[in-house]
Amino acid sequence: MGCSFSGLNALYDVVSGGADVWVNERRFKILKQIGEGGFAFVYLVKEQQGGHPAKLPKHPKYIADDGLYALKKVIIQTDEQLDLVQQEIHVSSLFNHPNLLPLLEHSIISVKGEGAWIQEAYLLFPVYEDGTLVDNLNLMRTKKEYFPTLTVLQIFKQICEGLKVMHTFDPPYAHNDVKPGNVLLSKGKEQSPLAVLMDFGSAAPARKQLRSRSEALALQEWAAQHCSAPYRAPELWDCPSVADIDGRTDIWSLGCTLYAIMYGVSPFEYTLGEAGGSLQLAAMSGQVKWPSGPSPPYPDSLQKFVIWMLEPRVALRPSIEDVLLHIEKLVARLETDSMNRNLL
Repeated sequence: MGCSFSGLNALYDVVSGGADVWVNERRFKILKQIGEGGFAFVYLVKEQQGGHPAKLPKHPKYIADDGLYALKKVIIQTDEQLDLVQQEIHVSSLFNHPNLLPLLEHSIISVKGEGAWIQEAYLLFPVYEDGTLVDNLNLMRTKKEYFPTLTVLQIFKQICEGLKVMHTFDPPYAHNDVKPGNVLLSKGKEQSPLAVLMDFGSAAPARKQLRSRSEALALQEWAAQHCSAPYRAPELWDCPSVADIDGRTDIWSLGCTLYAIMYGVSPFEYTLGEAGGSLQLAAMSGQVKWPSGPSPPYPDSLQKFVIWMLEPRVALRPSIEDVLLHIEKLVARLETDSMNRNLL
């Protein structure tokens, strides 16, 4: 792939010691690094004057008044890495929903590496300065704080609403890495937090037919690389030789995520602190331990909701539509109970 105009400008600024990056003729100043993982780096950037956008941004409503955005830079050294970036760009461009992170701009350029040309991808997103859900949960754990039950459900419902768009797309897509670290939060002063599901680097068509041991092992190896272990469904730990896999792998991850919103960690991470503990065995057993939580504790109905999603047998696990219907029932029950208490 040749060097584009934006690529030449990015290369020029890096070589000359600047910190500006061009993406499709829009110019951004790197302010600080806010994330890192594998070959990817995420920066807080501010758009600069002097760029020449060829057309209006794809999502005009996400034009930042303060010019601040998140810019993901991916270093591409192999054909496989290029395929993964192109897949992420493709999947990110499929959906338009307030609870799914939109891709605003993207560019793949060639730059001079150490003795050879390499490629870099730049992906521009809205920035959520309250960070990820896991950032907020970690801070709350240090303070021994917990989300109220209604807030737990409000955050969780938004994650599910975004995921429903993926699961009901034609063809259906699975996210494959639902977890608090892939949920961005924006906390308003007088309203529930806005939750946005992000990172579609592991997303893929949800339906997979396994008809041989080799196909099962290939999916198992792929899952080990792309699906975070504390949130990985049992059927991805030990793939059957003959099976139909679908979006219910994400439902398992949702159950783990709801548990984490409540208690700060996934339901199976306790095994990491035990001698001989195994995430895989804990997940495949479906046995959940309940730590101490807020006082008064979360209602039993919320714990039963988690267990419903953490059903090791895929055929008995609910769909995303089932999950959303149950959330509506739980919220209605909470609001009714609260009203009755106020009347006493």
